[in-house]
Amino acid sequence: MNRRRLHILVALLCTGLWAGAIWLGHSSGHLRFLDRLESALSDVRTLARDVKAPPDLVTIVAIDDTIVKLAGTYPLPRTEIAKIIEAIARLEPKVIAIDLLLVDKGPVDGDAAFAKALAASPTVLAAAAVFSNTVQPSVEDDGPLARLPKADRFLLPLPAFADRAEVGIANVATGQSGTPMSVPMLFRTGDKIELSFPLRVASVAIGQKLTIEPDRLLFGDRSIATASDYALPISYYGPRRTIRTVSAANLVDGQVDKEAIQGRIVVIGATATGAGDFFPTPFDSLMPGVEIISTAITHLVAGDSVVRNGPVRVIEAITTILLPMLLIGLLAWRRNAFGLLTVSAVMLAWAAANTAAFAHGIWLDAATTMAAAVPPVILFGALQLWSGRRNAQYLAVQNRLLEQFQTPGLQEWLTRDPDFLLAPVRQNAAVVFVDLSGFTSLSETLDPEATRALLKEFHALVDKEVTRCGGMITSFLGDGAMILFGLPEAAPDDAARAAQCSIALCVKTERWIEALPPEMAARIGFKIGAHFGPTVASRLGGRNHQHITATGDTVNVASRLMEVAARHDVRLALSDTLRIAAEDIGARLKTGSLAGPVETQIRGRSGSLTVWLWRDEQSPMDQRMHPDAAE
Repeated sequence: MNRRRLHILVALLCTGLWAGAIWLGHSSGHLRFLDRLESALSDVRTLARDVKAPPDLVTIVAIDDTIVKLAGTYPLPRTEIAKIIEAIARLEPKVIAIDLLLVDKGPVDGDAAFAKALAASPTVLAAAAVFSNTVQPSVEDDGPLARLPKADRFLLPLPAFADRAEVGIANVATGQSGTPMSVPMLFRTGDKIELSFPLRVASVAIGQKLTIEPDRLLFGDRSIATASDYALPISYYGPRRTIRTVSAANLVDGQVDKEAIQGRIVVIGATATGAGDFFPTPFDSLMPGVEIISTAITHLVAGDSVVRNGPVRVIEAITTILLPMLLIGLLAWRRNAFGLLTVSAVMLAWAAANTAAFAHGIWLDAATTMAAAVPPVILFGALQLWSGRRNAQYLAVQNRLLEQFQTPGLQEWLTRDPDFLLAPVRQNAAVVFVDLSGFTSLSETLDPEATRALLKEFHALVDKEVTRCGGMITSFLGDGAMILFGLPEAAPDDAARAAQCSIALCVKTERWIEALPPEMAARIGFKIGAHFGPTVASRLGGRNHQHITATGDTVNVASRLMEVAARHDVRLALSDTLRIAAEDIGARLKTGSLAGPVETQIRGRSGSLTVWLWRDEQSPMDQRMHPDAAE
């Protein structure tokens, strides 16, 4: 037991160290394959949550296929974009966010018209960060700014435009699956820090002082949770156009209600085929980037983004380490189907809790926890299975070995009830004794190996017949055996099966003796005594060695009946008590092979006993029990 506990403690310690290493490795920016898995799992949890109605704060004005067809070209001329802005401004929006890059000079009249339109309403223009490879957090030791995306440079709008509007960086952070999972709130180059486009739009719309802290943004007293790298996790509301979307063509033509624009944040962005700004999301294979930006803006203004800040990360760390240890503990506690069911139930409960938390706005990393839990559980489970099979094989070997020394039926009872017959049990039973006569004198003339071989054949013969008849050999007594019918539990046909076994032993032993070499066969014989009556079944022996047997007058009489058989020069002496008990249940002993009844005296016992004697007047083939001897 102590050794098993030590193994369990070692397994728990190794599991905890593995889980801690997984969490630390992923938190420090390594094990990037887990990001792809987490992206896929976040998609599953988003779909499980289903479509959610977004707060009605943002309207998208789409530069779609209709307006492109009317203009006859894409990108739209800046004079056309100016008309769209002016049409929006007339409907009194809270702020206009233009998710279009305007970094190159265009026709003079177009640029002038666009610059003039910007003055009609509070406006935010999109800029872009240019990275040498992909967006990666900085690893330099720059204190709290170390995890900000560090760009080579920023692509800013023309000064003529930037002077009339606010500017924000419109990049999103995509996972390895290509799905935007968050929007960085800050970007930097070597000497400059810029706010993101959604953050700039939300700041203008809210009109409160913006304070940026680790794990949160403050708009006055309003707090918005962010991740530890100043990124805003994205929780998609649904498929494209879940956020209110109107066509720019309809807007210019005056076909859009004022209610769709007035007092709202209006985001202008491209949704036209071939615009190129599309991303996969849980609900769509291609969602316009403007709707992703609008989702982030809605999160910031409404405060309904998923939370993945410091306290959540602490919960993740605790879960990542403790869940695998709990699963290993459960596997060690119950190394059977119940243990596997318990582990499965705990895993399902964790998955349900994780999904429910995600649906309620708390993003707990699932991929890291799975990476920490699944390998140890599989490995420990495999070791448990291997160990279980080895133990099963060992026990099977021990069981086969024990079967050679104990009756299989009795062994099964002891396995089910280790206290079987610790207290003596009084019951009726049939007792049969069989013994070889002349064997002692014969063995004096035989080699010990030959004597052993002869005894082994005889014991095998007795064992086969007793097993066939459902009896139990309590012991082999040298060249004899004691047989019980009534253990491990009494049965109505115990007497009938004992009579059948006694007569069958007579027939089979006769045949066996006849098959021996003549010089052996002439010197040995056998005798059998069988009786039925009350016995006391119990365990006998000392503390270190015990055996199960029966005691009482019935046992003594059965043993003395062998003397009666020898005195009458027959093979079997079977008490009339046993015959009556057998026939009471409908069995009928064929008396053609039994002579009697005979009244006889039993040594050491007062009174006489009625017995039946089995004679070998016919050939052994004819001296067997009739087919209906025990029905």
